Amino acid sequence: MNIGQASEASGVSSKMIRYYEQTGLIPRAARRDSGYRDYDDADIHRLRFIRGARDLGFTVQQIADLLALWSDRQRASADVKALALGHVDALKQKQAEIAAMIATLENLANRCHGDDRPDCPIIEGLAENDGSQPAKAKPRRFGKVDELRA
Repeated sequence: MNIGQASEASGVSSKMIRYYEQTGLIPRAARRDSGYRDYDDADIHRLRFIRGARDLGFTVQQIADLLALWSDRQRASADVKALALGHVDALKQKQAEIAAMIATLENLANRCHGDDRPDCPIIEGLAENDGSQPAKAKPRRFGKVDELRA
């Protein structure tokens, strides 16, 4: 099947399929005489696995690790569990960070009158964090999970 059909069958966009090929998460697709990619059922199964892992927030590196474990019939389930629980810890940390952001924004919004005056505690609160004060915690970008390997 071509990339459009593979996308439809797997639920993974054509763009992401190309990306996964480029990063090595899936092997390069066979090519037809016309030059078009040709995917088989095994490719679709692998793409669905990747989609499921991405839906749970695993990084590309973690997915590569999961795929290696998936392919290794001699693996210990403890290895898979350790990877999953490491990811749970990272998600809980993100959850705490998000809760702190929500609390801060709600506090600032509650202090803002929301009227026609230019005074705004939200703007003032953001301006106070000009980088001259030491950060309480190292900021993290969402989607960039630190390596969780032991």
